[in-house]
Amino acid sequence: MKIALYPGTFDPITNGHLDVLTRASVLFDRVIVAVAHNGPKNPIFSIEERIQLIRDCVDTDQFEVCALEGLVVDFARKRGAQALIRGLRAISDFEYEFQMAQMNRNLDESIETIFLMPNEKFFYTSSALIKQVARYTEKETHLVPANVHKALREKFHGPTNQ
Repeated sequence: MKIALYPGTFDPITNGHLDVLTRASVLFDRVIVAVAHNGPKNPIFSIEERIQLIRDCVDTDQFEVCALEGLVVDFARKRGAQALIRGLRAISDFEYEFQMAQMNRNLDESIETIFLMPNEKFFYTSSALIKQVARYTEKETHLVPANVHKALREKFHGPTNQ
């Protein structure tokens, strides 16, 4: 069985992330979405909330969603993954992703990094931008799944009676 690990903070998951995940599912029998704690990014959603938001968006028969523990390559090896999935939106992502891929290769050369590009309509989408927009408006951007839009609205503007 070909298994890939798709690590990230996913705070929150976007349609761009889901597009990359769909592309990965064509290449691998199983994709594990590994949600990182990532304290330096100051996530607005807890790791449990992020995991549940993702689970509500994906077919859990094909995808597994879990918390990432330790180094990505060590976690991938323990889970039997042969590859790491990384999304690339723009050239600005490449330098950071390239450095990370080289370090991961240095730590375990048996685990390959696969770069996938989302559909061009998601090139400018990032979780940071989504949060910034959601903080100041409840407007639907069509860049996140409906459950994520609702969770962002509640996080920033309080519960609604809908």
